[in-house]
Amino acid sequence: MGSLQAWMLAIRPKTLPAGAVPVILGSALAAHDLQFSLLPALVALVCALGIQVATNFINEIYDFRKGADTSERLGPTRTVASGIISEKTMVRVSITLVAAVFLLGLYLVFTAGWPILLIGLLSLLFAWAYTGGPYPIAYSGLGDIFVFIFFGLVAVGGTYYVQAHSLNMSVLYAAAAPGFFSVNILLVNNIRDIDTDRKVGKMTLPARIGAERARRLYVILTVAAYLVPPVLWLKGYPVWVLLTLITLPLAIKTVRELYSSDGRQLNNILAGTGKLLTLHGLLFSAGLLFH
Repeated sequence: MGSLQAWMLAIRPKTLPAGAVPVILGSALAAHDLQFSLLPALVALVCALGIQVATNFINEIYDFRKGADTSERLGPTRTVASGIISEKTMVRVSITLVAAVFLLGLYLVFTAGWPILLIGLLSLLFAWAYTGGPYPIAYSGLGDIFVFIFFGLVAVGGTYYVQAHSLNMSVLYAAAAPGFFSVNILLVNNIRDIDTDRKVGKMTLPARIGAERARRLYVILTVAAYLVPPVLWLKGYPVWVLLTLITLPLAIKTVRELYSSDGRQLNNILAGTGKLLTLHGLLFSAGLLFH
């Protein structure tokens, strides 16, 4: 396997919409309120993707150390566990990436003030604490809550704040939609890995509550995500936000397949959920731009 191919595997490109879509939505909300600012929006996007990739890299390091990525794994190959990239190299690259994101983020601190410094530091801490440290979040069953907060409320709210220098409840309502979909991505990932996770004491939410209840939670969060644009419309936002309903047939198909899939088949549901997050988020963002 070539070096570029190996690093693309480690970056996990299919997970990147979870980092990009909330920033696009936050920028669309800012544009709706006539507060859009291109440079802060672009820097926020690069920082969000940088934190996402750093989280993936750190995840590889600590899952390898804890023995979570074994040959029994049903998901994509993990580069550190399989020896494609050495642990030492991954640690060095992760530190470099985190430092680069921090330095780039200082521009946002300069433009929008200390709240962004706090958000940035907490985001970087979360990237490490998700699988690292003495009490890793991913191993406790609390990962879903943190994913909702950081890939929903913080990502959308923070993007809006660096442009508008203020925040309102409507922005946080909107932020819930990508947050719910991001939790669903994590749920599918962890439903697939229940057996291997339990063996190493990685007690994710599905490992604690079981696959059936985790599937039910997926359905509840999907319904909740589709209720967000109508709530925004009722609060005075353009009727075009209801363009998101175009993706409803895909959501129904994905839920049906979730209930008829197991093991490696869930990798397709994972990809489908990522597609849902992307399409719903882009249509939601586009709808906000029409007045």
